[in-house]
Amino acid sequence: MCAGSVPATIAQKGQAEPSLEDARLAGIGASWRMPRIAPLPLDEWDEEVRPLGGGGMSAPDGSPLNIFATLANHPKLMKRWVVFANHVLAKSTLSPRDRELLILRAGWNCRAPYEWGQHVAIALRSDISQDEIDRIPRGPDAAGWDSFDAALLRFADELHANANVTDATWATLAHRYDTEQLMDAVFAVGQYTLVSYALNTFGVEREPGVVGLPAEPA
Repeated sequence: MCAGSVPATIAQKGQAEPSLEDARLAGIGASWRMPRIAPLPLDEWDEEVRPLGGGGMSAPDGSPLNIFATLANHPKLMKRWVVFANHVLAKSTLSPRDRELLILRAGWNCRAPYEWGQHVAIALRSDISQDEIDRIPRGPDAAGWDSFDAALLRFADELHANANVTDATWATLAHRYDTEQLMDAVFAVGQYTLVSYALNTFGVEREPGVVGLPAEPA
């Protein structure tokens, strides 16, 4: 699909709309088989954001990751969002492990395959084991979490459900975290919930080799 054309969708004449489960298994996260907003090739990016197309924003083959190539359709939004995203992912006061537990739980709660898959890879480099990643969908009450890790997952769950956290969960984090860390924890969940909304709604496809969502817990 060329840039500037109407985004391709699965709503073709005579083709049934798939279920959300079909879409989940396809690794898209919404009831679309093709992107609603097509990723732009790097040579079509606006000059304002083209310098952002390399480095950590690239896939192993050197092409921009689909999330960034999709956001490149709105250069001013992308340029401003990247500043905040860089704080949450790289400049935050949270440890990489704590940050990724919050992000993965937020991605799971939003059933966002792209977000989940990209951050599984990051989590494995952030002192989180594959067994722990496999446990995240089972939530904070799953056997094996220590009390603080469970509180992090509960923190993400409460924000997702209520746009707030209980005093008990706040107090557990505050026993270890200072004010800046508590603030960064809220913004980590909020940022990746927002990103999950965008990824699922735009139909951003996973790059080859990026895992999708695991099965729902029994």
